[in-house]
Amino acid sequence: MYHSAIEIKEGAFFITDAHYSDFRPELLEFIKAIHSKKLCPTQLILLGDIFDALFGSITYTIQNHKEIISLLNDISQDIELIYLEGNHDFNLKYVFPKAKVFTIASQPVECVLNGKKTLLAHGDFGTDLGYMLYTSVIRNRFLLPILNIINNMFNNFVLKKLDKYLSKKDDCKEFTDFRKYISKRVENKFDATYFIEGHYHQNKSIEFENFDYINLGAFACNQRYFIVKSFKDKELLEDKIFSKEI
Repeated sequence: MYHSAIEIKEGAFFITDAHYSDFRPELLEFIKAIHSKKLCPTQLILLGDIFDALFGSITYTIQNHKEIISLLNDISQDIELIYLEGNHDFNLKYVFPKAKVFTIASQPVECVLNGKKTLLAHGDFGTDLGYMLYTSVIRNRFLLPILNIINNMFNNFVLKKLDKYLSKKDDCKEFTDFRKYISKRVENKFDATYFIEGHYHQNKSIEFENFDYINLGAFACNQRYFIVKSFKDKELLEDKIFSKEI
């Protein structure tokens, strides 16, 4: 747990919902561009579901992504890496030892942006009871080692099947009645100037009475990422599309 609020810097990069896997490899080129300093963020802020499956207690998921994990760990030596865990990537404290890693339980995370209170979250909180029970089970630190053993016994069959299933999900569909849904989750429940999260892949902003809500677009959909460009304008995050031809 971090006792002082994180300062979000001009030039910070936000990325969310890349769902990186063998079926969605585009994130690797983006991280390589940062590692080689073709792209130079002042901070790298990852808002969860960066990987389609990265579980700190499951050996296969770490080995399967060892190249990009290594690159991110190298990057974290030079710039501040902030990682908010999602519902597809969790138990990551020891995977990214130099990063500031926040579990779902510690979200939303309080930050400061030009003196203004800003809340960050993946978005996987405040949901219905059934979903909360499901996510508490899959993150259980006693259950995951058992899953790891079973998966290893069957030559990674469980995780390979999960990868294939997740690859078929439509990550870019429009969320009907999104404002109504978000209002029930967060409106009048938090005190801040800005509330920024991922998870829903909608790339939409909503003005509530007590804060401006920003749902970031998913990197998985079209390699979209966001740069903190100005603290004065209403549009705080510049919407960018990554191309490896930079």
